[in-house]
Amino acid sequence: MSSASVIPLAPILTLLTASVLTVVLCRRLKWPPMLGYLLVGLAVGPHALALIPSSEDTVHLAEFGIVFLMFTLGLEFNLARLNAMKRIVFGLGSTQVFATAAVIASILLLTGLSFSAGLALGAAMAMSSTAMVSKLLTDRNEINTPHGRNAFGILLFQDLAVVPFLIIIPVLGQPPEVLWTELGIAALTIAGVLLVLLKLGQKLMRPWFNLVARQHSSELFMLNVFLVTLGIAWITELAGLSLALGAFLAGMLISETEYRYQVEDDIRPFRDLLLGLFFITVGMDLNFHILLAEWWRVMLLVLFLVPGKIALIAGLARLFGNTPGTALRTGFALGQGGEFAFVLLALAAGQNLIPPAYLQSTLAAVIVSMLITPVLLQHSDKIVLRLASSEWMNLAANLHQIAVRSMAAQGHVILCGFGRSGQSLGRILARENIPIFALDLDPEKVREASAAGESVVFGNAAKREVLMAAGLMRAKAVVVTYSDTHSAMQIIEVVHQLRPGLPIIVRTTDDADIEKLREAGAAEVVAEIMEGSLMLASHALMLLGVPLNKVVKRIREVRESRYQLIRGFYRGINEDFDDDSSARQARLHSLILSEGDHAIGKSLGELELAGLDVEVRSVRRRNMAPSEPQPDFTLQAGDVLVLLGEPDGLLAAENCIHQG
Repeated sequence: MSSASVIPLAPILTLLTASVLTVVLCRRLKWPPMLGYLLVGLAVGPHALALIPSSEDTVHLAEFGIVFLMFTLGLEFNLARLNAMKRIVFGLGSTQVFATAAVIASILLLTGLSFSAGLALGAAMAMSSTAMVSKLLTDRNEINTPHGRNAFGILLFQDLAVVPFLIIIPVLGQPPEVLWTELGIAALTIAGVLLVLLKLGQKLMRPWFNLVARQHSSELFMLNVFLVTLGIAWITELAGLSLALGAFLAGMLISETEYRYQVEDDIRPFRDLLLGLFFITVGMDLNFHILLAEWWRVMLLVLFLVPGKIALIAGLARLFGNTPGTALRTGFALGQGGEFAFVLLALAAGQNLIPPAYLQSTLAAVIVSMLITPVLLQHSDKIVLRLASSEWMNLAANLHQIAVRSMAAQGHVILCGFGRSGQSLGRILARENIPIFALDLDPEKVREASAAGESVVFGNAAKREVLMAAGLMRAKAVVVTYSDTHSAMQIIEVVHQLRPGLPIIVRTTDDADIEKLREAGAAEVVAEIMEGSLMLASHALMLLGVPLNKVVKRIREVRESRYQLIRGFYRGINEDFDDDSSARQARLHSLILSEGDHAIGKSLGELELAGLDVEVRSVRRRNMAPSEPQPDFTLQAGDVLVLLGEPDGLLAAENCIHQG
């Protein structure tokens, strides 16, 4: 085989290895994978280690990543959601984009840069990172807060604003004397293309997809998605517009059909792969020599993107009637560049609109601002309390309201979250006359629940002062009813600092974080996937003719092996369970060992609790997963014992443990 026909695998393997390792690191640090791809491109590009030369073929392939990014953006285009948030989206969102672009363009004009370059840079720096902000706000349980809704509405308009910018930026490369004429022609062209595609496309898209879907071939369906996406993108390119705009229109058309979610799932791996390649090529374009010479320009742009953009967005949010605290938090959430900034900068670079020094500096500033954002958001609460004096009053008023509402509660259960799971649990506890007090961050849900007479208030259960106001020191248990490991860990930490012996039950989606939550101090962790699979198994076994007794026995065995606190509670299906039986009287009781207790330094066997008809179900110790206790287990101060027995026996056992 001739050397000319050999595929050079070394650069490809280098790129794949660097990408995998860097993205794994970013995920561990809870950074978006996009930053990992940028860093890979930065390291292996022609201006750094030069492991991979920048080629025109690579750039063309990366452009398809932008196409599929815009395609998925079109799939998510939702008129109902836009209408519901129209004041934030078209009011605050449009003001933010145009004000940011105008401010930057004006400043750059004063420095001698052309109008075209200033507008292109202003449009790019007006964008924030949808992927990063939505992830960070979700992790902090702030997506439904006032500043969370503000941020989401502004991001929604930014996504929409990308479309006209994709049309305008290529035209900006025209000479000044024909610029406005070209913009007018572009506007008429896009109007004509939109009219034809949307009118004709809506009539043809659904019947065409129905025809393809009836063939029951996943390969054919996938080929059809590529055909429609790239075909409409090609039509818009022929009309003198961008490929990305055509992809956006294709997504919009498909979003009106019933195949939207199937298409979104099928296209995601291709989009993510090609988009990763796009970000690698962006990183490869960064020139260290220019950056070292222009470091002062990078710093100035970072200062605008972080403190400058935060101040601008906070000021605009105040003009739209938000409180100082909400306005500042909105600014902190959006004070960075975003993934669409790279798209617009790449488009402007292709038209030679921006001088290399400004282009390199802006790319570097956007990357730095995105690296700063997670740290900044983590400390945003403290900064807001320092900067907004009224925030202290709002916080105090909210805590006062929670404390007043919870004042009558005694021996209650604090429900963290009042969604469907929290409401179902609340109804079950109410039947047993066990009072509840719920905290939730969805104001609409809180309003509806309060109107229905439920004990629900607005508050973040992961905050120490909120849990205290909710009567943590008087509560009997805490239940985290939503599936969010990060938030659950925060709640467990706070509860263990204030009430180490208080039982905490946590809900999770799957088994991935069970041990992590147990080691943190959760008394029990309930995985939805396991409970769902048990119900599926029980119905399947009964429909297959397996006797009911046998089905119940199998399910009982699985549950007992999984949940040690209820081991031995399940009895045979034919046994009597009247209210006076000993099985009904037996209950669980938690107590914490303090310094000076009789049981400190003794083993469980030495306590001889079995003589009191009391069984030690579990021992919880800090930084140790709950385990089935053995007779030789030695007790320490701070241990939490979970006992099973009848009331009289439990009282005697408690006296024995504390006083001997």
